[in-house]
Amino acid sequence: MSGGETPVVVQPAGWLAPSGYSNGISARGRTVVVAGQVGWNPTTGRFESDDLVAQVRQALENTADILEAAGATTRHVTRLTWYITNKAEYAAARREIGVAYREVMGTHYPAMTLVVVSALLEDRARVEIEATAVIPE
Repeated sequence: MSGGETPVVVQPAGWLAPSGYSNGISARGRTVVVAGQVGWNPTTGRFESDDLVAQVRQALENTADILEAAGATTRHVTRLTWYITNKAEYAAARREIGVAYREVMGTHYPAMTLVVVSALLEDRARVEIEATAVIPE
């Protein structure tokens, strides 16, 4: 990669193309690590909704705000890790989650992992999302 480029998708030859994420990302530059963001209003520390899709949107908006404060954009994201508390609820809302994702993150799909957990630290949290971004050199 030369300076100014965004992360590059890594797709091994012969593998099926993933849907909604990348198998790998290659990037060079300054790393920005974003702690797990839940779907609450970051100025009040309060949840405005218990709806999973609304919380996903808010968690992604919180992530985008932190990236912007660090001088990055959502296109610089190389990895996302999502923690959800209800697999069935996530599966039922995948289409709406995809819409919320694209509205906040655009059509950039970094390497992603989705983990189902029994609970999150914040009792009302339905999702927590952490991110890694690389700002090009």
